Amino acid sequence: MNNLNTLAEQTTPQPKDEPEATSAFRFRFSAGFANVLEDQQFSLLVTTYQAGKLMAVRARGGRVSTLLRTFERPMGLAVDGGQVALGTRNAIWFLRNAADIAPQLEPHGTHDACFSPRQSHITGDMQCHEMAWGKTTHATSADSVSAPRELWAVNTRFSCLTTLHPEYSFVPRWRPPFVSTIAAEDRCHLNGLAMADGKPQYVTALGRSDEPQGWRPNKVNGGILIDVPSGEVVAHGLSMPHSPRCYAGRLWVLDSGEGELQVVEPATGKRDTVARLPGFTRGLAFHGKYAFVGLSKIREKKEFGGVPIESRFSSLECGVWVVNVETGAAGEFMAFEAGCEEVFAVEVLPGIRWPAIIGFQQETINGVFVVPPI
Repeated sequence: MNNLNTLAEQTTPQPKDEPEATSAFRFRFSAGFANVLEDQQFSLLVTTYQAGKLMAVRARGGRVSTLLRTFERPMGLAVDGGQVALGTRNAIWFLRNAADIAPQLEPHGTHDACFSPRQSHITGDMQCHEMAWGKTTHATSADSVSAPRELWAVNTRFSCLTTLHPEYSFVPRWRPPFVSTIAAEDRCHLNGLAMADGKPQYVTALGRSDEPQGWRPNKVNGGILIDVPSGEVVAHGLSMPHSPRCYAGRLWVLDSGEGELQVVEPATGKRDTVARLPGFTRGLAFHGKYAFVGLSKIREKKEFGGVPIESRFSSLECGVWVVNVETGAAGEFMAFEAGCEEVFAVEVLPGIRWPAIIGFQQETINGVFVVPPI
């Protein structure tokens, strides 16, 4: 069990359930969005590098609450039980759930989790995109249950998948066969990662290129989905794809420039559209029969302009949309009206309804101590 030591009550501010300096941050939501989170008893984590925030999205009494914490260019997220990994501009942060601290936070008895930063690994600006926890490669069958999990990260700048080691910025573990060497040149804009059986199975890239920034000329329809073990391209012709996932026996991908959630037949590369959404789709998580899809406006025209979704809507939305994967219905949503124009990652916190996150902008982190029992 974790114990909580704090400074004197009068000198230790408790965390507040309000965003830090976010007076311009506004959102709207459908009634069904709040109901999904409440009925299924979970919350969401969302990152937005444009606003520099890690966000907890929670629901109670038919209302939605957001808690924002500031990090520098937060992008990739990976959740593993009580641990969250967060990729930022030059480091990967690890936040752990101090569950017995949560009930003591104000309002007392409200929170059921408290994620506090425990350590960071300095990577340098490798343009860390999606991340996922996998089975450690050093575990035997006898200790695989208790062995630590291994974090995989998409290293976009160096066009490879990496893991971490305390002696190095990162350890390159895999690169597409068409990329000839590890170099800080963003050759194919590798970005998305799908795991299967605890190992990397699929990745997305914006183009098949071995030249510095070589993905840019054909970004509108040059996107590919790659099978990691074989190195083969299983689907091509996508528009800036992101967020491949293996879920419920199917392979899913976001055809981002089309604003679509799709399923892919790996053997043939055939793609079927499950839902078409009013924004640039990026960030995907599943819970039960629901998919949670991040939507972004196209703010950076140099990077994302010219894709098909721009011509379909007079204006694009930014937020999180809920798709019923059994029916394709996508009527429930949370949309940001101010303070946020893009979403990168969306993750589910199963069984956690009202999490707190300890940030660095207030004094709270200086008075919270997680120590083992003596």
